[in-house]
Amino acid sequence: MSADKDIDGWLGERGITSPDSRARARAVLEEANLTSPRKVRISETKLPRAEQLLAERFYRVCTAPACQQVAWSSGREPLPVEPRSHCEHCGGSNNRRAEVAFLEACERHGVRRVVVVGGSPSVREELENKLGTRIELRMVDGTERRTAGKAQSDLEWGDLVLVWGATELHHKVSTHYTTPGTPHRHKVVHVARRGVAALLEAGITHLER
Repeated sequence: MSADKDIDGWLGERGITSPDSRARARAVLEEANLTSPRKVRISETKLPRAEQLLAERFYRVCTAPACQQVAWSSGREPLPVEPRSHCEHCGGSNNRRAEVAFLEACERHGVRRVVVVGGSPSVREELENKLGTRIELRMVDGTERRTAGKAQSDLEWGDLVLVWGATELHHKVSTHYTTPGTPHRHKVVHVARRGVAALLEAGITHLER
């Protein structure tokens, strides 16, 4: 004898918690004859097919505008979920949402090489792990001496240079990149806020101007 599960509970485990989202999800399952309006439980043998149907029909999304935009362009029907950790685009993480949006902006504007000046070692490592497979990164330690020649090489190499002033960044390092009159000044973005999301959002804003 096969086990079964409470349908509302199963939907809730996937972030489908609001009455409207549950009604829409149930309608799809009922159309496929996996359940009926009078039933509150579903056989576990039917769950893989139910999962597949919902994934094909809906894009589970939180309320963030960037995520909503992606959902509407996905070719699937946006389905609001709660909590945000169930969002297919950001997984509830501001950093992840910013990483995806930044990579998309880089692709749109032909940016392949990005220089990041400053940031802690752990954050620089995080950026390498999250972005390094899609774009080339050059990470500059803002606490170590940087010659004008090396900074000039960075400016020539990069398509975009993010100078992270709110982090571990010595003035003697940052001025090599931000001095007025630098030939490559149009590539340079000075970021005054902490956090990976703030860094990448500043880059996006610059690219979209």
